[in-house]
Amino acid sequence: MAIVLFLVKLYQIILIVRVVLSWVPHTTMNPIIGLIYKLTEPVLDPIRRYLPRNQWGIDFAPLVVFLLLWILESMIIRV
Repeated sequence: MAIVLFLVKLYQIILIVRVVLSWVPHTTMNPIIGLIYKLTEPVLDPIRRYLPRNQWGIDFAPLVVFLLLWILESMIIRV
């Protein structure tokens, strides 16, 4: 269980880095940034399809993923 919790925390950190990257100009040609996108986009993209578009251009998909990870983490801790 400790390994799963570690992986959840690691993914949360990667997701935070992805959110911060969305605020600054960058290129996905950088291998580290490309890896971050490869790890997060398969999770974020399906969620974006179900979220309504907002007029301010704010992406709420990372927030939904954080919520799901928090639920997963609390379920693992209870077990």
